[in-house]
Amino acid sequence: MKILVTGRNGQVAQSLAERSGPGHEFVFADRPGLDLADPVSIERTVEQVRPAIVFSVAAYTAVDKAESERDLAFAVNGEGPGVLARAAARLGAPIVHLSTDYVFDGTGGRAYREDDPVGPIGVYGESKLAGEQAVQVSGATYAILRTAWVYSPFGHNFVKTMLRLAADRDELSVVEDQHGCPTSALDIADAMLRVADSWAAEPGKGADSIYHFAGSGETNWADFARAIFAISGDRGGPSAAVRGIPTSAYPTPARRPANSRLDSSRFAATFGLRSPEWRAALEPVVARLIG
Repeated sequence: MKILVTGRNGQVAQSLAERSGPGHEFVFADRPGLDLADPVSIERTVEQVRPAIVFSVAAYTAVDKAESERDLAFAVNGEGPGVLARAAARLGAPIVHLSTDYVFDGTGGRAYREDDPVGPIGVYGESKLAGEQAVQVSGATYAILRTAWVYSPFGHNFVKTMLRLAADRDELSVVEDQHGCPTSALDIADAMLRVADSWAAEPGKGADSIYHFAGSGETNWADFARAIFAISGDRGGPSAAVRGIPTSAYPTPARRPANSRLDSSRFAATFGLRSPEWRAALEPVVARLIG
């Protein structure tokens, strides 16, 4: 099965490369060959690769910078996925598109389900919602996977930042009034491959739907940091005390959802893969990062 993956160096793209198994032939496409802000390059890449399925994982992810780069964020996150999905549809190739908890406003009192009302509170979330909508009307067979609080052994992420800062500091101040579900990009890769394999065996199974896939359980950023340091400290790695602070004490250009929790039960029921408990998924990643 030839799978076109947008991006090459992102957390999910690198996780897919690592999780690849028999029957998966990945083609990773990135700039300058494929630029999600350039529709011509997207269409040309899809036509050249002629994949059996497309994994749409590359995105503009600079949440704060998006507030001042709205046009670029919408070009990459909003318009690009639509062009990609329409090009896939012309070949009869389905698409799995990765989205985010930021499509919600974060005011809900429980984990968000797929049919809860959306209402992004920043440019990044607005652009990702536009991408979801573009894929839905593209004519392609699709699955949209929303995830949250992504980390991995690759790229830039919260886990790596905490370990780096703890190497030089005894105490860190971390926000504790934002709640979510930490998710390993390696587990996201497994989920996307499960969709692809399910469609290969049973075309269209669970298609044309939105799914949530995030780590099981919930936490806040401060407790997430404490869990990272507990694992690292037990293995002789960097550790620091964590002082919980409110969001108001750490202002940023973009507002963050106070509630980023996602209910992943629909994905588990449809594709038979339950997201791992977040602490269990975190341990091997931290162990790997500290060597």
